[in-house]
Amino acid sequence: MTRKRVLSGIQPTSESFHLGNCLGAVRHWVEFQDDHDAFYCIADLHALTVETDPAILYKRTLRSAAQVLAIGVDPSKCTFFLQSQVAQHNQLAWVMECLAGFGEASRMTQFKDKSSKSGTERTVVGLFTYPMLQAADILLYQADRVPIGEDQRQHIELTRDLAGRFNSRFGKTFQLPEPYILKGDAKINDLQNPSAKMSKSTSSTQGVIEIMDAPEVNAKKIKSAVTDTGREVRFDEKEKPGISNLLTIHSAISGLSISEIEQEFEGKGYGDFKTAVAEVAVEFLRPIRQRALDLLDDEPGLLTILHDGAPKARVVAEKTLDDTYRNMGLVR
Repeated sequence: MTRKRVLSGIQPTSESFHLGNCLGAVRHWVEFQDDHDAFYCIADLHALTVETDPAILYKRTLRSAAQVLAIGVDPSKCTFFLQSQVAQHNQLAWVMECLAGFGEASRMTQFKDKSSKSGTERTVVGLFTYPMLQAADILLYQADRVPIGEDQRQHIELTRDLAGRFNSRFGKTFQLPEPYILKGDAKINDLQNPSAKMSKSTSSTQGVIEIMDAPEVNAKKIKSAVTDTGREVRFDEKEKPGISNLLTIHSAISGLSISEIEQEFEGKGYGDFKTAVAEVAVEFLRPIRQRALDLLDDEPGLLTILHDGAPKARVVAEKTLDDTYRNMGLVR
């Protein structure tokens, strides 16, 4: 039976992924590569929508790749590459931009949110056309499934609309991708603001458990996490958001149920509980961090892995782009 093809990417917009990335998107990459024809990229072109120093972008790109590999993505089981090393992404993106209407692009929630914060004059055009490049990323590889969070559903719907529009005008060219909504993931929130999702873009890293932080740094962050009134270790997101978040983290890593952890710490204080969460998290991340550091210490070897992936991606991308151009009437 032909395996379903899956496509996903992650931006190199920080020095380190956080625990939520590790337990969420990238963990699913590891799972999908065993029974899917998986294409995974470091979406470095998307990272250009924010102003970045060249040296920092280079460093973050390699660190992101190293962490993806350290978490368990295996280049022998999937196609792992840098987006910018496959020129067809940009070429198909222009086709998507010429298909998309100004109105539907303007309605993209992420563009409206980000542009409203920075102001129209400081918003780059790339942020506006970002969803069309994302559509090209997906359609180039004829992906059957795209694993996403709920916040990306609108972009996948636009991708399907553009693919359907092209197919109806120029003939069947693109596979219509299905969104694979990542459900059942542990919702990891900020340690200092447990009502907000843990995020790379937060203004302070004190509430973010970062993969590349030294073990003692993450242990201190967890032990300093915001807690709630009382002493009972009990899951109650409304009344005890801080403790509930720590229970979620412990459960997601240890595999124990929330109720089992509650029973273990019945009659004990927050101090004992936070120490236990810190130990579980630190030991989980320790080998991942060390593996990433080993990969970064051998930069030529890491670059070889990425350079080997790009030609594999181009084989598929070139075929799709060639069909696209031919069907549109561009002279081949």
